[in-house]
Amino acid sequence: MISTLAHIHPNAKLGKDITVDPFAVIDSDVVIGDGTHIMSHAVVMNKVIIGKSCRIFPGAVIGAIPQDLKFNGEETTVEIGDHTTIRECVTINRGTKDKWKTVVGNNCLLMAYSHIAHDCILGDFVIIANSVQLAGHVEIGDHAIIGGMAAAIQFSKIGAHTYIAGGTEVIKDVPPYIKAGRSPLCYVGVNSVGLQRRGFTSEKINSISEIYRNIYLRGLNISQATQIIEKELPESEEKTEILKFIKDSKRGILKVSSKENMEEN
Repeated sequence: MISTLAHIHPNAKLGKDITVDPFAVIDSDVVIGDGTHIMSHAVVMNKVIIGKSCRIFPGAVIGAIPQDLKFNGEETTVEIGDHTTIRECVTINRGTKDKWKTVVGNNCLLMAYSHIAHDCILGDFVIIANSVQLAGHVEIGDHAIIGGMAAAIQFSKIGAHTYIAGGTEVIKDVPPYIKAGRSPLCYVGVNSVGLQRRGFTSEKINSISEIYRNIYLRGLNISQATQIIEKELPESEEKTEILKFIKDSKRGILKVSSKENMEEN
């Protein structure tokens, strides 16, 4: 059902079985997939693509221009995947000429008052808790969870299957499969519970733990640890992903907490 009290630009392309509540605003050059619900006072601005069966809650603003003084009006987009929920007062800005788009994947949950800045790329099944603030160009892998009121600085990368504690600041890259917490943010163990819930076997989790023991718990520098991992540990998809993440990191990965305060997996 589309309310007659909603403002919908005639150039907007709406799929089947869409619900648009009173006082929602949908601008031109917007594409919305089948079964999506745009609630009252949500605003979907120009150059936004929203997938199927999404829920956009009141007060959300999707597709505002970047909060970047270098932005010069280039035609960039926001792209939202299928089955994603965007809660109250979430803001998602369009990209810049760096990536030309801001992307939120499928089956994500962005909780109230979170901000996704320009050129951020979020994978699938990502959970962003209340008031999380992502600066521009942040990349987040599939199944990552970021606790409430955390913040990530520009160009930081957060790997898949990570858990980041609330109220923390991401200033270094966070490699896949780990838990990160404390201030300053540091490695506090492998995200074993999350991995178990997603069907990782005990063997796989133990293999990941052994990789991170070499990186964080043996007193080795990153070069020494990665050499040992490459030469001595068995091949696996997880090993390849972790090593690639570390190799590609421009900021460097976060450090470990003191051993006295270490939380075991």
